[in-house]
Amino acid sequence: MSGRPERLFPLFSGLETLPGIGPKSAKLFANLHVATPKDLVLTLPTGGVDRTPVASIRDAVLPGVVTVPVTVGRHIPPATRGRPYRIEVEDAKTSFQVVYFRGSADLHQRLLPTGQRRMISGKAELYDGVAQMPHPDHVLAEGEALPAYEPVYPLTAGLTAKMMAKAVEAALKRVPELPEWIDPALLAERGWPGFAAALQAAHHPEGAADLSPGTVARQRLAYDELFAHQMTLALARATERARKGRATEGDGHLRRRVLAALPFAPTGAQRRSIDEIAADMAQPRRMNRLLQGDVGAGKTLVALMALLTAVEAGGQGVMMAPTEILARQHAAGLRPLADAAGVVLEILTGRDKGRERQAKLDALARGDIQILVGTHAVFQRDVEFADLRLAVIDEQHRFGVRQRMLLGEKNAACDVLVMTATPIPRSLALTQYGDMELSVLDEKPPGRTPVTTAAVPVGRMEDVIAKLHAAIDEGRQAYWVCPLVDESETADLTSAEERFRSLRAAFGEGVVGLVHGQMPPAEKDAAMARFVEGKTKVLVATTVIEVGVDVPNASIMVIERAETFGLAQLHQLRGRVGRGAAASTCLLMYKPPLGETAEARLRILRESEDGFRISEEDLRLRGAGDVLGTAQSGLPRFRIADLERQAGLMATAQTDARAVLAADPGLAGPRGAAVRLLLWLMEQDRALRLLSVG
Repeated sequence: MSGRPERLFPLFSGLETLPGIGPKSAKLFANLHVATPKDLVLTLPTGGVDRTPVASIRDAVLPGVVTVPVTVGRHIPPATRGRPYRIEVEDAKTSFQVVYFRGSADLHQRLLPTGQRRMISGKAELYDGVAQMPHPDHVLAEGEALPAYEPVYPLTAGLTAKMMAKAVEAALKRVPELPEWIDPALLAERGWPGFAAALQAAHHPEGAADLSPGTVARQRLAYDELFAHQMTLALARATERARKGRATEGDGHLRRRVLAALPFAPTGAQRRSIDEIAADMAQPRRMNRLLQGDVGAGKTLVALMALLTAVEAGGQGVMMAPTEILARQHAAGLRPLADAAGVVLEILTGRDKGRERQAKLDALARGDIQILVGTHAVFQRDVEFADLRLAVIDEQHRFGVRQRMLLGEKNAACDVLVMTATPIPRSLALTQYGDMELSVLDEKPPGRTPVTTAAVPVGRMEDVIAKLHAAIDEGRQAYWVCPLVDESETADLTSAEERFRSLRAAFGEGVVGLVHGQMPPAEKDAAMARFVEGKTKVLVATTVIEVGVDVPNASIMVIERAETFGLAQLHQLRGRVGRGAAASTCLLMYKPPLGETAEARLRILRESEDGFRISEEDLRLRGAGDVLGTAQSGLPRFRIADLERQAGLMATAQTDARAVLAADPGLAGPRGAAVRLLLWLMEQDRALRLLSVG
């Protein structure tokens, strides 16, 4: 796989090779993330202007865009400085004025010479009952044509619509005829045009309808992007699967002991996931699986069963959590079950120092520790396993594809199971985890009480505090989550600290605790620990607590300014209560009046506890980037594809990408060669690297 194919060179030259673009305007294009002619042709119009000519300005609705043929009359230069330059023009029925507030008299004379016919187009308005057109967008001599519908492109300060349109037209001329990479049956079924034809159609809309994501041209181009992305993930998956794994098969004796010790039977979804994972581990190739479950769907039990399979096969398992407090919580939850099975479980975090740490490392290297729970400290150089078979990653902080690959390098043959508590809509799960197999926990285990959710205006603070008093008197605990006021940490801090002070005044010393993002980790852990042990009754927090904390005695969740949070986040926060036998409540405090989206969010939460339904709604309301938190999600930036509206295309792209590789793993056949061109075109460097190694 040598460098970029020659026929794509013209699309990847510098922008300055296009007519009319110099170094200065190239910098402006860079603000739109446009660096090459290829980027330009994939920047589609976002709107359009109707430039259909009318005989007279009288036939148009003013104010509005008018395109009209005129005879140029006299020029009226300004009498004093700072006044506008006026030119009288006459159309088929009436006369009106073209007005310029800048530019030289020479320029205006040349553009609109008296006595000549011109076609002018621009926004016209009535001024003191007389029609006028300030600064026309277009002035054309007879015989020059204007498209009846002019596409409008995204612009940036200093970049004019004319520069953009000219650059796009020049870039389109460079698009070569390329072989078809889309499956011919799919192409025929959808009625999609070829790549070059689709680009032409998308850049030359004939009306507003041609701007919708549903047009065949735009669908095809969106599919090209999604298909290139899914090819990359499919190649990553194929590379993973080609790497030698180890068949890990247990006899089930440890797992039977744990199931016998459980107070209730696993749900159908848990049983199905346990079987899928065991079947994967038994294969001689590496497992790379995502276990997706809603808050409280019982992922931990499924993970433990997988870890026990590794131990039954004579190996070791590791479970990794993003924070110390979660690692401790996992260890505390798993230890009684590990004890019931007679398995040695240890925890390793950054806190382990000196002799104690060394003793753990030695036991690990000997194979005496069978299951290790820890933070990313387990990835340090000196941590050696005797026989690591399975790594479970509790993926609260979005372990990206890159980190998952690093993990594989630690122990090339070890199976990987990633757990996530964020129910992600299927289309996004495919974007984010398309290189993995998917197990979904979509049932709640027995023994969890439903949570009553109510929305309360901020004005009723007194009632909320009274309700807390009553609950605390009954021996229960509560969370009080403060809003992230804005991006600045200091503002969050003041909101959390002020609330902490006012609640401390209401409930007395020692009853209220505080955790926020600015605290040193040890202090945060200590404050959390006091709450877990039941010493403090109310925990005031910024959103640090959405991640996995388990306090069965906490039965009230107050979320202040709930309208400022995303749906998925609110759902995660609510999932912190309802973990014990007590009836639980989640109070969404909001500041009226509510905007439409905020109101929809709070309504969906009141209606549903199903994280998957909530995440689909969230995607509809907020868009893909926000649902995953684009900043850290590593979501690709698609120029054309719209994940909210084109979710179905993503699934098709995944199926097709996997099929292509199954039929032609080295992309050596004719379609394979076309797909390689697509990967070069869409700059899927990772895929190209994987191919050149393959």
